[in-house]
Amino acid sequence: MTIQKVDVLLVGGGVMSATLGTLLTRLDPSLKITMVERLDHVAHESTDGWNNAGTGHAGYCELNYTPEDAQGNVSIDRALTINANFEISLQFWTHLVETGGLPEPSRFINTTPHLSFVWGEANVAFLRQRYEKLSAHHLFKDMEYSEDPAVLREWMPLVMNGRDPAEKVAATRVAYGADVDFGSLTRNMVARLQDNPHFSLLLNHEVDDFDHADDGSWFIEVEDRNSGDKQTINARFVFLGAGGGALPLLQASGIDEANGYGGFPVSGQWLVCKDQSIVSQHHAKVYGKAAIGAPPMSVPHLDTRIINGEPALLFGPYAGFTTKFLKAGSKLDLLKSVSISNLIPMMSVGINNMDLTKYLIGEVMQSHADRVATLRHYFPDCKDTDWTLAEAGQRVQIIKKDAQGRGKLEFGTELVASKDGSLAALLGASPGASVAVQAMIEVLERCFADRMQGEWKTRLQGMIPSYGQNLKTDAGLLLSIRERTLSTLGLKKSD
Repeated sequence: MTIQKVDVLLVGGGVMSATLGTLLTRLDPSLKITMVERLDHVAHESTDGWNNAGTGHAGYCELNYTPEDAQGNVSIDRALTINANFEISLQFWTHLVETGGLPEPSRFINTTPHLSFVWGEANVAFLRQRYEKLSAHHLFKDMEYSEDPAVLREWMPLVMNGRDPAEKVAATRVAYGADVDFGSLTRNMVARLQDNPHFSLLLNHEVDDFDHADDGSWFIEVEDRNSGDKQTINARFVFLGAGGGALPLLQASGIDEANGYGGFPVSGQWLVCKDQSIVSQHHAKVYGKAAIGAPPMSVPHLDTRIINGEPALLFGPYAGFTTKFLKAGSKLDLLKSVSISNLIPMMSVGINNMDLTKYLIGEVMQSHADRVATLRHYFPDCKDTDWTLAEAGQRVQIIKKDAQGRGKLEFGTELVASKDGSLAALLGASPGASVAVQAMIEVLERCFADRMQGEWKTRLQGMIPSYGQNLKTDAGLLLSIRERTLSTLGLKKSD
């Protein structure tokens, strides 16, 4: 059997693999890189425009990134980190646009103001405190706040029209928020990768077996899903960026660092309006507070989207219960992921999160009228007949051991890497694609540490000027970088 030798094997054709492949190719164009994707196109699972929120997650509008403790104190630490990490993505995309690595920006990113909207005295007090803390920091200095219904009607007419004028409401806005079509972004990055003769793409192929060789490299058996033919790829480094499919692949690799990890799959659905007379009246991402017991991915939002160049209006997502790890996966995925090493953490999470399970099952059982009733909190005058239900993507939240050896459920992303740096996997979801560049820089730092100390570091600073510096503490650096990225990517600072 012929064995293909490569420097890097990327498993999964989504935004994470495309970002890592693009970074590596720009750091060293001579690297031999192969991408393996189980579907017939790249970016058709979690990265597809209909399968993710499309929000350039920057902490501007997502209230779950600024939790409130029992004493009513709002923490902004996570929002600051996510915002700084999104700025890194914007810098890299700016570099790619300037150097021909991406097309005209409106083909993958568009200005869409980010708003947080609440009602009721307690929620208004929360949002006011959130605004006061965030706007005092240079990362969020352009955030606006209002409790004036007239101002809010200008910002989001669909949300305010038909609302009780006596209702206490408030909103914040960042005018240069972004809608990102991560599917288009990824397809364009992969298309540019294919211009490199050292890059190859295997569609309709999936990883069948792993073998860690004595020299630290990996022998990966890959099967053609159409013909059943198999081939072996010998890779010096393997990245598992397969969304919900990354966990079973990580487990199959057999590395010690995979022990104890499990997954909690969650599905999603959208209400979609394509009536342009309605769509044209709303140009914003309006996020509210999640229902009690809901996972972070279920934060409700009335959302302007540009998907494959076409405008749409979505509301949701409505979470659901599933045992599949991928939208095109198997109902046996969850059962197959259970092992001796993660049995206790998974049982612990199951026992301690019964309310979440009940919530997800309740979401699945909702009728169309039930879903539209939720929508009316954000669009009082909506009509049932203007909205249809569409399936969103699958997410697999991380289950891992806690300090007591039991389990805890995580709702972020996490990089798991072998101690020798020859294999890495990205697990989890939110904020996911928006911070893909920072996540893949972490892969470089952990798995290519020797090369990151020399010429690679200099090249990376050329692509991402803030690399090695801290945007959370350096207001001057943030200002200069933001001016460049907003200008290059066509994101307006104000209306």
